[in-house]
Amino acid sequence: MPVRTISAVALALILSSTTLALAQSNKPQSSNLPRQSKTASAAPDVARGKYLVESVAVCGQCHTPRDSNGNLDRTRWLQGGSVPYLPAKPDSNWPINAPRIGGTPPASDADMIKLLTTGIWTNGNSLRLPMPQFRMDRSDAEAVVAYLKSVTQKQ
Repeated sequence: MPVRTISAVALALILSSTTLALAQSNKPQSSNLPRQSKTASAAPDVARGKYLVESVAVCGQCHTPRDSNGNLDRTRWLQGGSVPYLPAKPDSNWPINAPRIGGTPPASDADMIKLLTTGIWTNGNSLRLPMPQFRMDRSDAEAVVAYLKSVTQKQ
């Protein structure tokens, strides 16, 4: 599959624009967004997390390997993959691979929630482009982490 070249700024705008509504409001207003059920206790809603991961943040575009035709390999969903974009100008800090985030995320729940609500990783630094700097509210971040932990590989 050919690697696409895109400017870091354009990519950041593309990736973060889908989360702008979530960053601006603690409670998205759209009636078709999955919500926690009223009977759920403090447990995050895995269905809402799935919606956020798959339809809003589109995490699978970078965090899922691709098959020989360039299609996402759903049997290895969110198991890490080659970043399908290159910066427009050479950047020695540009990641080549995106880590596995499905099943057992690469950090504790608290650290993953911190990343999703502040854009700060466990080392205290912001993540490198092309990873968007999310500013989710806590309930959305908890739902995302719950969904990521629920992901199992299909055989």
